[in-house]
Amino acid sequence: MNLKLRLTILSFLQFFVWGAWLITMANFWFGTKHWDGTQFGAVFGTMGIASIFMPTITGIIADRWVNAERIFSVLQILYGIVLFILPHTGDPNSFFYVMLAAMCFYMPTIALANSISYTILKNSNLDVVKDFPPIRVWGTIGFIVAMWITNLTGNKATEGQFYIGGVVAILLGIYALTLPKCPPQKLIDINAPLSEQLGLNAFKLFANYKTALFFLFSMLLGAALQLTNAYGDVFLSEFAHFPKYADSFVVQRSTIIMSISQVSETLFILAIPFFLKKFGIKKVMLMSMLAWVLRFGFFAYGIPEGYGLALIILSCIVYGMAFDFFNISGSLFVETTTDKKIRSSAQGLFMMMTNGFGAVFGSYMAGWAIDKFFTREFTNVSDLSAYLETTPDNRTFLEILKNSFNAAVNSDGTLSSIVMVKDWQNIWLSFAAYALVLAILFALLFKHKHDPKEVAHINH
Repeated sequence: MNLKLRLTILSFLQFFVWGAWLITMANFWFGTKHWDGTQFGAVFGTMGIASIFMPTITGIIADRWVNAERIFSVLQILYGIVLFILPHTGDPNSFFYVMLAAMCFYMPTIALANSISYTILKNSNLDVVKDFPPIRVWGTIGFIVAMWITNLTGNKATEGQFYIGGVVAILLGIYALTLPKCPPQKLIDINAPLSEQLGLNAFKLFANYKTALFFLFSMLLGAALQLTNAYGDVFLSEFAHFPKYADSFVVQRSTIIMSISQVSETLFILAIPFFLKKFGIKKVMLMSMLAWVLRFGFFAYGIPEGYGLALIILSCIVYGMAFDFFNISGSLFVETTTDKKIRSSAQGLFMMMTNGFGAVFGSYMAGWAIDKFFTREFTNVSDLSAYLETTPDNRTFLEILKNSFNAAVNSDGTLSSIVMVKDWQNIWLSFAAYALVLAILFALLFKHKHDPKEVAHINH
């Protein structure tokens, strides 16, 4: 089989096994299990916790002792096995610890997959800069395909999403063993200081005001990414609580609607060189922050019909700019402002701040805020029906009350149990305000002069 095709399959499956459940897990959590938001925030934060230390540990092992493809294989198989266990946990605390184990196995494989591809391409005398991006794009396509399969097979709120990811992860682990060998590089002297071996030298960058400010904003903006990954699909799905939207395409195929975000991501990547050359790193990062404001703002006023549906689609389209423009321009900032001796560690630190600390901060704070400030409680049928824009005797409403909320109407008009509904409009508006504050502070505090020559390094 063609070498590039084999690496394309690796990239496709690498993100397929994540996309099968990442966007839809909230439907399983809130819609099927009926667990609370604070605990969900903690579960979503497991990705961040694992990202803080696991890539470093596995990177050291791959650099020193064990072939990268073998470590990758073992981690993917273990990840797949844990995904099979995950739906059988009986309470949120157990779910948290099992998910943490899954993420400890999965998160380091993202960097390992890149490392394996780089090594194989270089060993085959191929051009990494030219040949890797088309391979990596298939990772995003794999993520999209997994989302579609989960939705179209009726598994967006069931344990089936984890089984889909688990089966393919085990197959991916077996497939990885067929790839060309990637032995340890042993580039770091075994007698080097522990700080150098662990890549901790990059932390001295915090001594520089501008760089420290950049990493701080990276963490705060990294939190924004978690908000849409965690809550975007369940937001669309919960329009099912409104009788007039219950059978809409947005509700039935919410995951497919959300996949527009990933399609947009692949397209905006192509526009980045132009924007970076014309506007420079700071302005492109600022565009990203303003795009996050639009992402959340469009969601706030989105509904499954008419102009509201257009806003939902626009939110998904603008996601590509929000995500790509900061991640790639941020990576370029690190590339062009750090010493080459610690550049790899500095890039790792950038990822740690966004996908690690930022993810944990965003997940916990969003879960807590939604529970405390943006979850409405209803005890009588008239208030709830008014909020859901219907009448107390509407047949569809009564079915929703029974099937989605496990409640019934008492003879005096009260509900048999408290019904809790998320106030999505204010949730998204608060997130938009958060992104806007970040954008204003970034524009005022972060000073960086545009150098058109920087764009020449974009593929490094």
